[in-house]
Amino acid sequence: MAINPSLLFLSLLLLFNGCLARQTFSSQQSQNECQINRLHAFAPQTRIRSEAGTTEWWNPNSQQLRCAGVSVMRQTIEPNGLVLPSFTNAPQLLYIVQGRGIQGIVMPGCAETFQDSQQWQHQSRGRFQDQHQKIRRFRQGDIIALPQGVVHWSYNDGNERVVTINLLDTGNSANQLDNIPRRFHLAGNPEEEQRQLRRLAQQMQGRSERGESEEEEGGGEEEEEDNPSRHSRHQEQGEQGRESSSCNNLLCAFDRNFLAQAFNVDQDVIRKIQRVRGNRGTIIRVRDRLQVVTPPRMEEEEREERQQEQRYRRTRGGSQDNGLEETFCSMRIKENLADPERADIFNPQAGRISTLNRFNLPILQQLELSAERGVLYNRAGLIPQWNVNAHKILYMLRGRARVQVVNHNGDAVFDDNVEQGQLLTVPQNFAFMKQAGNEGAEWISFFTSSEATNTPMAGSVSFMRALPEEVVAASYQVSREDARRIKFNNKNTFFFTPSQSERRADA
Repeated sequence: MAINPSLLFLSLLLLFNGCLARQTFSSQQSQNECQINRLHAFAPQTRIRSEAGTTEWWNPNSQQLRCAGVSVMRQTIEPNGLVLPSFTNAPQLLYIVQGRGIQGIVMPGCAETFQDSQQWQHQSRGRFQDQHQKIRRFRQGDIIALPQGVVHWSYNDGNERVVTINLLDTGNSANQLDNIPRRFHLAGNPEEEQRQLRRLAQQMQGRSERGESEEEEGGGEEEEEDNPSRHSRHQEQGEQGRESSSCNNLLCAFDRNFLAQAFNVDQDVIRKIQRVRGNRGTIIRVRDRLQVVTPPRMEEEEREERQQEQRYRRTRGGSQDNGLEETFCSMRIKENLADPERADIFNPQAGRISTLNRFNLPILQQLELSAERGVLYNRAGLIPQWNVNAHKILYMLRGRARVQVVNHNGDAVFDDNVEQGQLLTVPQNFAFMKQAGNEGAEWISFFTSSEATNTPMAGSVSFMRALPEEVVAASYQVSREDARRIKFNNKNTFFFTPSQSERRADA
């Protein structure tokens, strides 16, 4: 269980080197993608079924996602469903829309700190004691930050479906491949998912903005079954090679002899690893309940993680610093945004907003991502504003909201409702506002900056409030009295309430 400092330091460099800024070539590439004349709120385009769940992708080549340099996926995991181990080519933020379960994340170079209990040892004398890296519990409202190239898996040990929204920041400097989302699977058969993503990428290349808008507006979901046997690409390669199978995860392509030597096991064991039976896909149903060393109750785990972080901050820079393992191997990677008491901005008549950035989840500084979860009550709204330093990718969790987005030419590129389950991108510096419908609205937004900043256009902390009264009057050709009303009438910071809007309409 000893930690190799050299390996740990090298892993840290490989994971986070260059993450402080997005790649220059990606920024240059996205400049032309952001010449947007019209936006659309749209649903996932492709659905792939597995044995115990579904994987849905928004078209990664839609213009608004190319502009933001991101890809978005939604997964549904049925009870007793296991999402097989994989990693991605880009950092990602994962939001738990509903359900609860456990997740394992393999940090390179870190120790296996979870071990079987003494009770288990007594029940199975002579059996080898299992040990593995930390397992974390998750629940509805959690945001989980996953670095690029880090293996992760998850398991639904609850009684209801788990639904997640995953944002992959393919434009991040940590991704040195291309802007195509890539999931590298270490088990199962991902061929159908890979085929669908390739089809979407080819389908959108060279398509005009008009054709693309029509496809997004339709938002149709294509549903196909995972059928690995239809796409077998492995052939019999003799006694020393692989058996004919449809396996196409990372372990399947290696020579069996090499893998047997690498794992120090018999070739028969490797043959079983490389053989995929049936059409189970990448989310499988565990026959019996998964028996692993589980973490303590979630509240205790979160309290322990916060105490570890506080201890590190107190000893940082001093002789008591425990080294890289304290900042890397035990760093916090999740935060819950659903608790109303967690709100950073709150108005009892309008709603609340909870923000997550590098200050309250330090790993986001390396991933260059942040998030917010918002709630608007009946007919309440957010005042017009713009994102200073980030693209915003909004997913509607519940209800609906009318959203308006205006570009640099003063054109309304979006003025419509965003419904539950739909996605909308607001490019950097595009002004926007939203108002909830009669049933209210809840959303989760992801930002392509670790410290996303908004500039309100009205209210107590707006740019308008900061201008001299004379400048307001001269700029808008209004009287000093009207300029004073424009500056000071809205006492709120970010919200407007239904009563205010109704009074303005009546006037």
